[in-house]
Amino acid sequence: MTSTDTPATERAGRREWWGLAVLVVPIVLVSMDMSVLYLALPSLTEDLQPSSSQQLWILDIYSFMLAGLLVTMGSLGDRIGTRRLLMIGSLVFGIASVAAAFSHTPEALIASRVLLGIGGATLAPSTLSLLRKLFVDPVQRGVAIGIWTAGFAGGGSFGPVIAGALLEYFWWGSVFLINIPIMVVLLIAAPVMLPEARNPNPGRFDLPAVGASIVAMLGIVYALKHAAQNGLDWQVAAALAVGLLVGWWFVRRQRASTHPVIEFDLFRTPAFSVAVIVILVSVFIITGFNLMLSQYLQLVMGLGTLEAGLWSLIPAIATATASLTAPLIMKRRPPAVILVGAISVMFVGAVVIGAVALPSDVGSGATLAILLCGMVIAAFGVGTGTTFGSDRVLATAAPEKAGAAGAVSETGAELGGALGIAVLGSISVATYRLVLGPADTSGDGTLAGTLAEAGRMSPDVGPDLASRAREAYVDGIVAASGATLVTLLIAGSAAAVLFRRAR
Repeated sequence: MTSTDTPATERAGRREWWGLAVLVVPIVLVSMDMSVLYLALPSLTEDLQPSSSQQLWILDIYSFMLAGLLVTMGSLGDRIGTRRLLMIGSLVFGIASVAAAFSHTPEALIASRVLLGIGGATLAPSTLSLLRKLFVDPVQRGVAIGIWTAGFAGGGSFGPVIAGALLEYFWWGSVFLINIPIMVVLLIAAPVMLPEARNPNPGRFDLPAVGASIVAMLGIVYALKHAAQNGLDWQVAAALAVGLLVGWWFVRRQRASTHPVIEFDLFRTPAFSVAVIVILVSVFIITGFNLMLSQYLQLVMGLGTLEAGLWSLIPAIATATASLTAPLIMKRRPPAVILVGAISVMFVGAVVIGAVALPSDVGSGATLAILLCGMVIAAFGVGTGTTFGSDRVLATAAPEKAGAAGAVSETGAELGGALGIAVLGSISVATYRLVLGPADTSGDGTLAGTLAEAGRMSPDVGPDLASRAREAYVDGIVAASGATLVTLLIAGSAAAVLFRRAR
């Protein structure tokens, strides 16, 4: 059924669009809480005195729990009702925010971040499932998903800016307290504005499979993040082996189940498989390069955190713009053209980013212009790809399975983010160390450490080391762009093969 022959009763009205506004709010907060803590870390560290290991857990445990529980929460929402799960998750998220803001020990803050991750894992699949319930008309659903995607992109980018503004006047706990009034509004508005959506025949809840999905995702994501932060070691090998082994068992159990947590038959539909690939690759690129852009602005150009955050909004605005305009393209082009086209646009953006080393002065405005131009081009591909990808995921799945399908989409995004930081970050750091040389690389092997070391040297040696370190960091960005091109070629080829087989 097309948008032109959809019955009038299936088209969304004012109530549904207000419901969409309610759904965008939690997804903005989930996205913000992934990045809001980075700027607060220095003052938090001074207050709580966490060890280096505890600092990493404070930063990462939220995304670990989010990635590990998305599939479980998506399936649970289809069983108990996605609106009910959204409200339960909102309550948990609000309580955890208060606990995090007033934590007096590192252990208490880590525990609060665990609760935040549990609450956040209920919100993303619930919002996508309810969006599928609110918007039956394909054209309206495309617009709604575009707005939803723009909210997700905006939350991640506005997080550091909001945190920077709050930290100018308040203590570090204020970055968590901004969640409270929004959660209160959500708890009041959800029963009024949102319908309930559940699977009328969900079948048995497979606890062993649920546990396996959590262990598999936690193992894989932990391995990727640990490799990015500490390099390859026995912990990476052990976590990855456990994650892959348990994941293999989970897939086998799901294929034999009459009521699986994830309908793996959906992956036989080319549009669904390619949509998940595009979502994963999109978040892979934007996460990896956002991290490099932030460090470039602060360490290479010497900008303050707030100013750097404002410059970082430019790619986010491009992503949001592409997300909002994607429905216009979706009405005029078939899925194969849109999804492969999104990968092609990201490829062009990565090529432009690779030209960042051309200007002679790595800290010049010309270098920044090239980097931002490449990221904006890539962001247009990311916004279009993720919006249309999410739409295909929901459209392919049955309405009663929308929660589980949305969880697959969000799990792909989480894996993409972890891979972006691990793969692109590791390639960038490895290239930086190789170009600079072991004699001039500081003990921690990072640009920040080398610049600090250069600042303690004599005036005739320190500036030269700092200049060469900044140039080496830009070479790392070029290497990461090359790895991105290879990744996009593989993804584009896989998408083309899947669509050719379908024809």
